[in-house]
Amino acid sequence: MKFTLSWLKDHLETEATLDEIVERLTMIGLEVESVDDKAAFRPFVIARVLTAERHPDADKLQVLSVDGGPDVNGGKPLQVVCGAPNARAGLVGALALPGTYVPGIDVTLGVGKIRGVESHGMMCSERELELSDEHSGIIDLPEDAPVGTSFAAYAGLDDPVIEIGLTPNRPDCTGVHGIARDLAAAGLGRLKAAAIMPVAGQGECPVKVTIEAPDLCPGFALRMVRGVKNGPSPKWMQQRLMAIGLRPINALVDITNYVTFDRGRPLHVFDAAKVKGNLVVRRARDGETVLALDERTYKLGPDNCIIADDNGVESIAGVMGGEHSGCDESTTDVLIESALWEPMNIARTGRDLGIITDARYRFERGVDPEFMVPGAELATHLVMDLCGGTPSELVVEGYRAPERKTVTFPVSEVKRLTGIAVDATEALGILERLGFEPNGTAEVVDVAVPTWRPDVDGKADLVEEVMRIHGVNNIVPVPLEGEESVAGRILTPLQLRTRSARRALAARGMMEAVNWSFIPAEHAALFGGGGEALKLANPIAADMSDMRPSLLPGLLTAAQRNAQRGFADVALFEVSGLYQGDTPEGQRRAASGVRRGTAHMSHEGRHWSGNAAPVGWADAKADALAALEAAGAPVANLQIARGAPDWFHPGRSGVIRLGPKMVFGWFGEFHPRVLEALDVSGPVCGFEVFLDTIPEPKAKATRTKPRLDLSSFQAVTRDFAFVVDRTVAAGDITRAAAAADKKLIAGVTVFDLFEGASIGEDRKSVAIAVTIQPTDKTLTDEDFEKLSAAIVANVAKQTGGVLRR
Repeated sequence: MKFTLSWLKDHLETEATLDEIVERLTMIGLEVESVDDKAAFRPFVIARVLTAERHPDADKLQVLSVDGGPDVNGGKPLQVVCGAPNARAGLVGALALPGTYVPGIDVTLGVGKIRGVESHGMMCSERELELSDEHSGIIDLPEDAPVGTSFAAYAGLDDPVIEIGLTPNRPDCTGVHGIARDLAAAGLGRLKAAAIMPVAGQGECPVKVTIEAPDLCPGFALRMVRGVKNGPSPKWMQQRLMAIGLRPINALVDITNYVTFDRGRPLHVFDAAKVKGNLVVRRARDGETVLALDERTYKLGPDNCIIADDNGVESIAGVMGGEHSGCDESTTDVLIESALWEPMNIARTGRDLGIITDARYRFERGVDPEFMVPGAELATHLVMDLCGGTPSELVVEGYRAPERKTVTFPVSEVKRLTGIAVDATEALGILERLGFEPNGTAEVVDVAVPTWRPDVDGKADLVEEVMRIHGVNNIVPVPLEGEESVAGRILTPLQLRTRSARRALAARGMMEAVNWSFIPAEHAALFGGGGEALKLANPIAADMSDMRPSLLPGLLTAAQRNAQRGFADVALFEVSGLYQGDTPEGQRRAASGVRRGTAHMSHEGRHWSGNAAPVGWADAKADALAALEAAGAPVANLQIARGAPDWFHPGRSGVIRLGPKMVFGWFGEFHPRVLEALDVSGPVCGFEVFLDTIPEPKAKATRTKPRLDLSSFQAVTRDFAFVVDRTVAAGDITRAAAAADKKLIAGVTVFDLFEGASIGEDRKSVAIAVTIQPTDKTLTDEDFEKLSAAIVANVAKQTGGVLRR
């Protein structure tokens, strides 16, 4: 929200300086984002042309002798070369001296020669000072303009522009009047009277209004003004609009823009001659279109509210008017519209159509319903003052005065919620200055909320109002009280697991990504999502329509974006929430990651000894187990099995589980079909593990107990090679071997895999190393032979494997 200092003082009687106003705005919650004090205009001075002679070497140039006053060039005339056709002796204009930056041409002047003649400055046009698009001649001021003084002060260009950042809950401050009200309540001046007198209309308005969608339009005011003379708006209005970044168009349009920023009341004006029949407020029909004021055609539907006549759609209600009925210099009769629109519908229409306007910005936050009629009256006054004309009576349809909300306010809540004791008289006085109406002076009062504050619903909101005006800087900092004992655990187990998993994956060389929780419907379907349960009712964009059932789609597309920008070898991870159902149980916490190209843990990439191999399932498995181990999962007892989801390659993936039912996650290389659907290229592997599946750790003993299971005997390793069917998983062999004697066998690992004609078709040889750890005696050869026979028998029974000879 931008406004100028003089504009603010139209509503606020104050002697405060600019710095005081800026500081107070920030203190009361209207944070000042920038202040433009118009220092760029200060170097320009008012100067008089003494003589104007033809340039000796150019027909269209003149050599001027310019008097810039006693403070310019020691009071001596300056020589300036000028090509403006209206340059003449006696003209008074704006002079830019050497060293001055001219914003309209983005040039800093210096002393230069033009066709051999030195020029010590420049007489400026309006476009060169960004006052308008006029550049046919230099600025021509009245003869009595004070030569030698600041042009900015004379022309009102030294008016500082203040920009504040508004939070969505403050629609009352989308107008300068509302900002002035807050400053006055904060003791920085007096709010000027803002009463708007009704305009006495002459005759009925010939155009009637019918509201067919009262749920979208709770009120509509309309008036015709005949015999207007449309043209440029006055300089003061143009300067204010340009100062806040708006381009002046004509008086009628500029009036609506001015009222929008002055009072936070968007309006619209129709050229009455272009309106056929009466106006109807209704929902758009499927396929209807409108050519809007931005010269773009929009396709509408039943979710969009419109204003129509016999010609069709004339305006997208509350968002943007139509080009067909817009006002121009030929307009003689004008219809002034001031209406109320349903905020959520305005917000959705603006998002669906991709339109951002000042009207939408205000209507979607909620305008003051009681100012609908006064807004139309104010616009009528301005039209009559600037364009003349004869107004009709005001037509008001569908409007009902809103019921005032009443909040019970215990004044003691200020102390309880903020820690500051504010006197009840002061607290209620603050509320009164803000427009609230306290009923009584007791410790508990009923407070009527003004219609321009839709954000105030309860007593905590009133406490906030009191505190921001009283001053949050009055809150005295108090140190936290020290505890006599060691504080207990603050974070939940899931929070601790999240932190640990992040650290573990980052330590493995992966970069953390933070992606949207919303993904396209096609991506959700690829990863087990889709359907109506997880589809958003009001998505912020068409490609963010579904809640993500997995973190992997976002990571894969992020890796591809990096690859397209030259970072082909990338490793990304994310620890966040995913959604596998519309119940609380369907919301899960997962740690996921992807590696692309040659982004192994060591980040080998290109090397003098040769390129690194591409990433594969083993990298994803290592990442998954590292994340689980850091989060506290019993990694030593976990099993790797087949059956990974179909977005993984069926032969290069696995499921991590504990027993047949407790699934901790999965890993592997992605299926080419999925990569093609996501438009992802290159070797890519990934994993996803569920941190909320990890069982809670058992309570630890308060005292450390000595371990009694440590053996003093040397461990022995024996190797076995089994020939099995190619379909048998290596994990089944290791589990079968370990189960032969759980007391003696400390571990089983696979160290070799062989396939060939000598083994047989559809057969393979898997070699395992079995670690045998005696506990109570040294084993004899007979003991080893007995244990080996048990291992061979167990593997044969469970997998059909035979010992390779």
